[in-house]
Amino acid sequence: MPGYPELMHTALDALDVRGLAEFYRQLLGVQYRPGDETPEDGEDWLVLVDDQGRRVLAFQWVPTLDRPTWPTHDVPKQMHLDFRVPTVDDLERHRKRAEELGASLLYDRTADHEEPLYVLADPEGHPFCLLVG
Repeated sequence: MPGYPELMHTALDALDVRGLAEFYRQLLGVQYRPGDETPEDGEDWLVLVDDQGRRVLAFQWVPTLDRPTWPTHDVPKQMHLDFRVPTVDDLERHRKRAEELGASLLYDRTADHEEPLYVLADPEGHPFCLLVG
């Protein structure tokens, strides 16, 4: 019986490939794929991996990138990432860290006791959620 395709990573478009990779490297505590650690001129592709070397995210240079306008749909977000944390205290700590790293807050749903969350935008404008789950 044939197997199924396996997700390697999710790739995000970026105007500043190194800058966006560095944002997620610090936010998620992951590292660069061997060979991607040292910045080079004209970088157009970088990969982040976990402690076991499994791919987590990749970043590809594009010449233009319209920032999503969520929650309006003038420029749709097309996709977003969800990251869970175990407690509300962790949620607050990681939101603050994300903002210190360059994220901006788009939506605060922390009053929802069933699933408190924040929607933030990374430095290139891609929305992502931090939630207690």
